[in-house]
Amino acid sequence: MNFLSPAWLWLFVAVGALLGGYIYLQLRRSKYVARFSNLELLGSVAPRRPGWRRHLTFALLLIGLSVLTVGVARPSAAVRVARDRASVVMAIDVSLSMQATDVLPSRLQAAQQAAKSFVDVLPARINLGLVSFGGNASAVVAPTVDRDAVKVAIEKLQLQESTAIGEAVYTSLDSIAAFSRATTAKGDKAPPARIVLLSDGANNKGRSVSEAIVAARKAGVQVSTIAFGTDNGTVTVDGRTIPVPADTITLNRLARDTGGSYHAAHSVQELESVYSDIGSQIGYTTKHRDVSWRYLAVGLIFALAAGGASMLWAGRLI
Repeated sequence: MNFLSPAWLWLFVAVGALLGGYIYLQLRRSKYVARFSNLELLGSVAPRRPGWRRHLTFALLLIGLSVLTVGVARPSAAVRVARDRASVVMAIDVSLSMQATDVLPSRLQAAQQAAKSFVDVLPARINLGLVSFGGNASAVVAPTVDRDAVKVAIEKLQLQESTAIGEAVYTSLDSIAAFSRATTAKGDKAPPARIVLLSDGANNKGRSVSEAIVAARKAGVQVSTIAFGTDNGTVTVDGRTIPVPADTITLNRLARDTGGSYHAAHSVQELESVYSDIGSQIGYTTKHRDVSWRYLAVGLIFALAAGGASMLWAGRLI
């Protein structure tokens, strides 16, 4: 727990002193009673109240003061808040290896299904764009809050030859930059942006992943990557069976070196879970909010309870 006015916590010293004084008085009272020879006379001049009631009243007061002390120190709690502004570009691999059926019905169809779930996970005010990449990368949908447009575009993705992961990052960065220029007033700070890139293969065309990492870091855009498919995935080309495992090392490096997160998914269920996790990371931020009113209210209740108990059992306050 964080405190916005922590100096007030020094009041606990006074609360501790009050407790110490109470204990001292109780011990002194016990010694006084022990020394008094005429107990009947003592009972007439200083009637005893049931001890547990007296102690309960003080305990309620002490708890109330302690909670009130926390309240005046203005405690704050971390809460998850949906982002008001952010740009996310989802880059999806459509290379021929995505027709592998190690993930049913195929890697591409499974990716399309999970990607549409990701669209629904993001808060409504986040702008989402779509980039597809095979031998080259294309900005299919510019960042937008129109979720239906993104879903329709996802459904229409078509397979291509080769895999240009580096180009996918560059195209995503260009899409983010163009959107920021069009929507950000001069002098204002551009909204945070993130690229979520899914691939099942190795970069074999276009600019290198190393170059893309440099560009993403320069733009201040994190790239979260998803390696999709199993190690047993294959495709058939001209009668030949070709293994198509994901290049997990490169995708991990791309995420790590840009400050993003790396994930691996071997089924449509795992992929949907990964997209959901990424959506939670991107779509929400943690803020600290003042919750002192809760402590002040509880502390006041305890203090009033102490006063009420004292009036009920002793006919006076404390």
